[in-house]
Amino acid sequence: MEKIKIDLSNLSNIFPNEFTAAQKAKAQTLFLKKLSEQAHRFYGGKMQTVPKAGVYGFNWFNVWYTPGVSQVSTILRDEPLEAYNLSNKGNLVAVVSDSTRVLGDGDCGKFGGLGVMEGKAFLMKYLGGVDAVALCINNRDKNGVPNPDKVIDFVKMLEPSFGAVNLEDISQPNCYKILDELRSDCDIPVWHDDAQGTASVTLAGLINALKLADKKIEEVKTVLMGAGAANSTIAKILMTAGMPGENMIIFDSKGSLSTDRTEFAADPFAYRHWELCQKTNPHKINNIEVAMKGADVLIAVSKPGPDTVKPEWIKLMNSKAIVFTCANPIPEIYPYAAKEAGAFIVATGRGDFPNQVNNSLGFPGILKGALTVQATKITDNMAIAAAYSLANYAEKRGINPDNIIPTMDEAQVFPQEAADVAMQAVKDGVATRILTHDQVFQIAQTDIKQARETMQLLMDKEMIKQPPLKMLEDVLTWTVNQFK
Repeated sequence: MEKIKIDLSNLSNIFPNEFTAAQKAKAQTLFLKKLSEQAHRFYGGKMQTVPKAGVYGFNWFNVWYTPGVSQVSTILRDEPLEAYNLSNKGNLVAVVSDSTRVLGDGDCGKFGGLGVMEGKAFLMKYLGGVDAVALCINNRDKNGVPNPDKVIDFVKMLEPSFGAVNLEDISQPNCYKILDELRSDCDIPVWHDDAQGTASVTLAGLINALKLADKKIEEVKTVLMGAGAANSTIAKILMTAGMPGENMIIFDSKGSLSTDRTEFAADPFAYRHWELCQKTNPHKINNIEVAMKGADVLIAVSKPGPDTVKPEWIKLMNSKAIVFTCANPIPEIYPYAAKEAGAFIVATGRGDFPNQVNNSLGFPGILKGALTVQATKITDNMAIAAAYSLANYAEKRGINPDNIIPTMDEAQVFPQEAADVAMQAVKDGVATRILTHDQVFQIAQTDIKQARETMQLLMDKEMIKQPPLKMLEDVLTWTVNQFK
């Protein structure tokens, strides 16, 4: 085994050479999950609050607090929109979850989403220069049943303090009701990242995958596996971007979506699914193998694998097949197995495999762009603009079947995305602060640079301590022992 390093740059090579491809794929998952637990214990979580203003002597306390701050209070009483200039509201996001659908782990109780929500806040700051607060809430009754109206009321009550809200890990159908009502009623953007964010980045990856496969979005046959918040929104965004609904077949746990699924028509909370039933699968194909025969694209956001998608299904697909298997934490089929079955391009939601189609590429830039022009909404057009921004950025620096989309370490992609999204907000009439593309780019670039330099300074000064190498080595040893 190669000696492990703190930067984890050689993660795929740290396991014994005698490990098979399947064992290495499983080992990576076990290693990252165990290391995540140990690293979170070491740091006690991953976010803290740090002031952005200085203290230059005792009386500065009286400037930042009473009596001086009374001036700010009375200005905000008379001119509420001055909150964008006199507070951090304009660069602050609430990451709200009831933890009822955390990654691929399902309902994790009222505390279960904290790790993910802090992770969103971490990525927003480092990648987008955006401050964020993780807010996991208890909206359950005495029987443990979540109440979507409590989430709606909670978000409406916190609106004065935040410039945007990122909804996360909320189960369906509650997530649809919550998003639709809040988008309609709030004067700040309310964004459901599991749905809209995943859809935006999936479209970005698909745009470039289709270019490499020399296929057109208007012509390809597409199978979507899973009909949760992510894939139902992906289907909607793909149709808005030019993919005909009649070329799509969507499967959930009970079969395919079509007009035969009349239970959706009778359910007032299933209006999105019934709409998809009416727009897709006109031939009412209800067999996955029949659907996969001759398909050009598979987009799976369903049950974590690695055996959810069968290699024999991929063998039925058209030449130069595009396979996105994006369940977390384990894709529906590992990339090596999909490639062996004949896939031309394979993407997953994970950064330790090629082609990470993950909403982490979207939400930092999208929210930064929306915040910078003080948008009141994030429209579908803004999500599509973000997709083309990501795709164009990757194409300009070069794409290939194992590199169809930018990665999180390409810092310049996020200010570019922010600026493109902001310009679409202006075009859609939801921006209340009109700036140029260059102005938004410069603001975002400056804030992102400052966020990264601040973290680096804290690391250099050992105010953020490096985890001990022994922690990583112990986790590696533990992982390898799981295969003995």
